[in-house]
Amino acid sequence: MDQNKLEQNKREEPVSFAGRVAGVGFFGGLLWPLLGYMAYYLNFTKVGPALILAPWAFGDWKNGWLGQVIGIIAIALLSIAVAFAYRYTLARMKGMIPAILFGAALWGLVFFILRPMFPDLEPVSKLGINTISTTLCLYILYGLFIGYSISFEYQERTSQQNENAAESGGQST
Repeated sequence: MDQNKLEQNKREEPVSFAGRVAGVGFFGGLLWPLLGYMAYYLNFTKVGPALILAPWAFGDWKNGWLGQVIGIIAIALLSIAVAFAYRYTLARMKGMIPAILFGAALWGLVFFILRPMFPDLEPVSKLGINTISTTLCLYILYGLFIGYSISFEYQERTSQQNENAAESGGQST
């Protein structure tokens, strides 16, 4: 048997940076809204993942478990775009602070700027401290997950490219 044809001898092609960003975005968009649904189910917050359906879906079904699941899936898909937004704006920044601020900015965007889009969302002053603190923490953790993962991958790829450039430059002299 030819040694090159064995599967264990084949090198795995690395995933592109765009593929990593999309994967981080999708997984983050599944994980944190799922935890948000748990917080909603346990009455830590008045706002569940189905909030994203409010501008488009009519009826009470969106407030049930099916609406929450569809909301989680919708957030996961939207989260891919959010991850690319982070990649093109803040990926070069090191540390957790930019990612935390990104999550807090997303919370502000949803609960202040985009609030008129969501008819079921009460003003922040009427939400209550439990809802505010729970959702703010979830958004910060979401931003930290997305931002730190993408920044780490960006730094790794940049250092790998610099090492490869140094090696190829050193061999040619």
